[in-house]
Order: sequence, then C-alpha cells, then structure tokens
Amino acid sequence: MSINLGNNEVKLDDSSMIVTETNGEGTITFVSKDFCNISGHSKEELLGQAHNIVRHDFMPSKIFKELWETVKSGKIWSGIIINTTKSGGYYWAKATVYPAKSSNGQEKFISIRVQPSKNDIDAVIDLYPTIK
Repeated sequence: MSINLGNNEVKLDDSSMIVTETNGEGTITFVSKDFCNISGHSKEELLGQAHNIVRHDFMPSKIFKELWETVKSGKIWSGIIINTTKSGGYYWAKATVYPAKSSNGQEKFISIRVQPSKNDIDAVIDLYPTIK
C-alpha cells in the first residue's frame, strides 16, 4: 500500500529519546528536551495540554483506545505511532508506555519513544488503514 504523508518527516537520531509523563487523564505533566526538539513545541506549549496535541490523523483512534485500556489496567503498552510536529511535519516513534504512581499515589503514565525500524514503519503503514 502506498500512502502520501508528505515530505516533512522528522527522524529521531540514535541518541534521541522522547520522554513524556501524563497524569491519569492524559494531561502532559513532563516533557523531555528531545520531545520539544522533535515536535517543535516549547515546554510551555506542551505542559498542561492533552497528549493528543501531537496526534497524527493517520493514527487509528482504536490504537489509542487500546493503549489507554492497557496502561489503565496496570500493564505496559508498546507500539509504533506517528505524531505531528508544530510546523506540519510528522515523525514515527516506537513508544513504550508505563503505568506508574506519583509520590502522593496519583495515577500517572510515562512514555518513552525512540526511532522505529523501517520494517516496523512499513508494517503499520499497511496495517493502520485496515483498522476501523
């Protein structure tokens, strides 16, 4: 299958690791410098926003439903995602999301993202349009 996402792909380099933390409602409470650099958003623009501020239209909402169901049940979720940049570009990431608790016992989630392999990207480019 061939899709056209445009020519504005941003690739994470081997030393990039995007880290974010959200509260139990998915509101961003921490962002790493790499996340700001890749997304083009400042820390101030991201903190307090819903994490879906960077969601790309190509991502099936069903994948995020599965992600939230998994981490809310106390399990770790991992998968390939595509996000948007502030300038209208996009980037692929291999994401792992961990459920955690804050020091006061509140539910939170930590997401770590790195550059996925070309094979991983190719697989979801074919898969995601089939997910309803």
